[in-house]
Amino acid sequence: MPNLANLETIVKQLLENLGEDPHRNGLINTPKRVANSLAFLTKGYQQDIDELLNGALFPIEYDEMVIVRDIDFFSLCEHHLLPFFGKCHIGYIPNKHVVGLSKIPRIVDAFSRRLQVQERLTVQIAHTLHTKLKPRGVAVVMEARHLCMSMRGVERQNTVAVTSEMLGVFRKQEQTRNEFLKLIRQRGCEGD
Repeated sequence: MPNLANLETIVKQLLENLGEDPHRNGLINTPKRVANSLAFLTKGYQQDIDELLNGALFPIEYDEMVIVRDIDFFSLCEHHLLPFFGKCHIGYIPNKHVVGLSKIPRIVDAFSRRLQVQERLTVQIAHTLHTKLKPRGVAVVMEARHLCMSMRGVERQNTVAVTSEMLGVFRKQEQTRNEFLKLIRQRGCEGD
């Protein structure tokens, strides 16, 4: 668990080093708020994937694609501690077991709530699902906006980074991969 008292002290020192007065009215509780915020934004370090799955693997004879798309995620860039956020799309082809659908966004959350780079995040999610479910294949596509690119550096506000990881049949079979990519682009449940 993060040491909130130490984090508060560090934030207070940070404010002082930025030329601010941490005792002024608007900043009095800022060190505590930032410490709590950082603890929440990095809570993925305290999450155990096996506990998160909680045995929610169900035997079933189903061998077609299962997709959960448009999973919102938020993370902190490990290079600048600035947010990046977007959508994650996950597909897998079961091999005698499916996972409870709510567990898939929870896995995304567990890995995104750490200091990250999008490329590693994509790989961690895919490989975890591949290891835990032992499916015929897993596909993960992530689309994100990075504040480290829009607020500083190149300052491009509308840039989206896209990463993917394809395992098993999604890597080996172009038709399967293309079906997944087509399905995550379709809109349906929103009433369009």
